[in-house]
Amino acid sequence: MVIEEVHEALPLLSLNHVSLLVRSVWTSVQFYEDVLGFGLIKRPSSFNFHGAWLFNYGIGIHLLENKSIDEYDAINEPRPINPKDNHISFQCTDVGLVKRRLEAMGMRYTTAVVEEGGIQVDQVFFHDPDGYMIEICNCENLPVLPISSSCPLKPSYGNYYKKMAESKCELMEIVMMKSLSRDMMNFSF
Repeated sequence: MVIEEVHEALPLLSLNHVSLLVRSVWTSVQFYEDVLGFGLIKRPSSFNFHGAWLFNYGIGIHLLENKSIDEYDAINEPRPINPKDNHISFQCTDVGLVKRRLEAMGMRYTTAVVEEGGIQVDQVFFHDPDGYMIEICNCENLPVLPISSSCPLKPSYGNYYKKMAESKCELMEIVMMKSLSRDMMNFSF
């Protein structure tokens, strides 16, 4: 008789940070501060390599300097902006304003639209100084609907919602109904 070992998912809480190799830490710091609104934060002094940590929106971006990155030269040979490439995505309050500000900064970008069941998501894609893809979207327009009946999603909405729900599935229903209610109230006829 073979007994299968059952494993639970790792006990994760949230995304903590994204780490990126960059040619120039200070050029990238300026981009992430000026364009995306991140703030420079203290980094442990025990590191023996050049880098910087930034934080905002509940996540960190860790920059690690590596001057030998030469796959793409962002100045001489800009990498094509491809929405199907690896990217970091941020939600925004106003996609039109994002595009106007990128244009004012002289930054190249491309747009895409995703539609599902009459709901539309606008996406704006552009690169940081090292060619990493950034997406800005109104992705919150699309509800998060689990496909599995086991409700594996673990929302991080604090103790208030945890107290309201007895099971993780019930919690997801509460979060999704709150999102749906908010969307319906914001819908203009």
